[in-house]
Amino acid sequence: MLESIPTAFLFFAMGLLAMAVPKGAARSALLVVIPLIAAWQVWTLPEGNLAPVTFFGLDLELMRVDRLSRVFGLIFCLIAALGNLYAWHLKDTVQQVAAPLYAGSAIGAVFAGDLVTLFFYWEGTAIASVFLIWARRTLGAYNTGLRYLIIQVGSGVILMAGIALLYAETGSIAFDRMTLGSLGTWCIFFAFGIKCAFPLLHNWLQDAYPAATITGTVVLSAFTTKLAVYALARGFAGTEILIYIGAIMTLFPIFFAEIENDMRRVLSYSLNNQLGFMVVGIGVGSEMALNGTAAHAFVHILYKALLFMSVGAVLYRTGKVKASELGGLYRTMPLTATFCLVGAASISAFPLFSGFIAKALILDQAAAHHHAIVWGALVFASAGVLSHSGIKIPFFTFFAHDSGMRPKEAPTHMLIAMGITAFLCIFIGVFPGTLYAILPYEVDYHPYTAAHVVGQLLLLCFALLAFGVLYRTGRHPAEIRCINVDSDVIYRKAAPSVVHIAARAISAIWQAHAGFWMRKTDLVLRGLYASHGPEGRMARVWPTGAMVLWIAILLGVTLAVIFVT
Repeated sequence: MLESIPTAFLFFAMGLLAMAVPKGAARSALLVVIPLIAAWQVWTLPEGNLAPVTFFGLDLELMRVDRLSRVFGLIFCLIAALGNLYAWHLKDTVQQVAAPLYAGSAIGAVFAGDLVTLFFYWEGTAIASVFLIWARRTLGAYNTGLRYLIIQVGSGVILMAGIALLYAETGSIAFDRMTLGSLGTWCIFFAFGIKCAFPLLHNWLQDAYPAATITGTVVLSAFTTKLAVYALARGFAGTEILIYIGAIMTLFPIFFAEIENDMRRVLSYSLNNQLGFMVVGIGVGSEMALNGTAAHAFVHILYKALLFMSVGAVLYRTGKVKASELGGLYRTMPLTATFCLVGAASISAFPLFSGFIAKALILDQAAAHHHAIVWGALVFASAGVLSHSGIKIPFFTFFAHDSGMRPKEAPTHMLIAMGITAFLCIFIGVFPGTLYAILPYEVDYHPYTAAHVVGQLLLLCFALLAFGVLYRTGRHPAEIRCINVDSDVIYRKAAPSVVHIAARAISAIWQAHAGFWMRKTDLVLRGLYASHGPEGRMARVWPTGAMVLWIAILLGVTLAVIFVT
């Protein structure tokens, strides 16, 4: 019977039950258990179209299960459980309802077999996730949430336009591989790119994620962008332009992350960087490259959540998240520091950690398909990842200058969530076959060859040495209070200024024209008043003979008009 229920509906039911169950341990347990049940369902589902529906003459597929959708569905269910375990302490109904609705929408989109179903879930992720930002209940979070919602809903509007154009052209709404040969497919591609944070479309990510609640950021880091990765892998695998878009994505966030002071913004830029590796894999488009994309998305969700969890635990205990205000916290938060180091080693792709066994697939495929420059960009970006996430996050949070703060260790439920996530990062790194077995295509790959291990260790050692030299010589960007200007200044500062100038100009023109016509209207009204007012000529008493004469004249004119026509 469980097979006949779309997995997304389990999460929607969980959101409704969260409103009915009293706040406390019972509600928190519900939010952890149901995603685990959903994960078991996804694991045991047979492949095929399991929930066909006819809607206004369209054949919809609510549950298309194959190896690609299964691997994304599994990690989405797993991270939903871990995120809710991390948020066990919450007694905020808004977040406890929004989180399962958001996760359910993302999972529903993953299993959507047609573009119309995808659209409804696509917009569902936007509407549900914004409440994780607004739940912080500050003016800044409210304004950030509005910007986030406009961009995310805008992505859905563009997606709907693309679906309509594609349907008019082909008569099909199937969500399968497409080519960039029409306006419809370009619209769909652009909509996916917004959620995937393509260059110049990325600022919503660094704007919104650090503005969310402590637990909301962990949840946000998992779903929206990885849903976009899945959509690109499903719809545009092998599209060459993605190779170059992905390469740029891996490079430009490095420099912003290096100078950023807010640790959650550093991780947001790092997330953008990691998405680039996945996009390159999609652009290469071979079976092994798509395996690398799926594997990287899987492990990235885990280690990025772990890093956000550790930084969030620090924020929870200290109320601070700036590198310039932190340091020395390993003394009283040793477990959190340890888990942060595991996440840092994983994202840096150290051997025996999860990032190593996934990133190697993409790098090898870029080289095998003769994209030498792109391969070099990915190698450089790998070194940059170690610097801004592998070193900067744990070093300046826990080990650099002593901030003097001595907070308590993170709450037990947060430690358990971080511990499970850290264990998975190590387990997958040590036993990569467990992940390779569930990837979309058969994997015949051995990451632990001498060439791979030695090459990666040399790269990591070089990056460590470079960081040490720069830090000791005072050339590393200082951790100071500042605001970094990114391309979002275009729509946050420049665009509003242009709009205000245009509005003033239009208002001035309108007032000038309105004044002109008001004067003309006033003259007409004055004339009418003079002739038809209480003291006007038409208000006087007219002789009966004159009235008869005027009636005869009007009758004559009327008869003349009728005769002529």
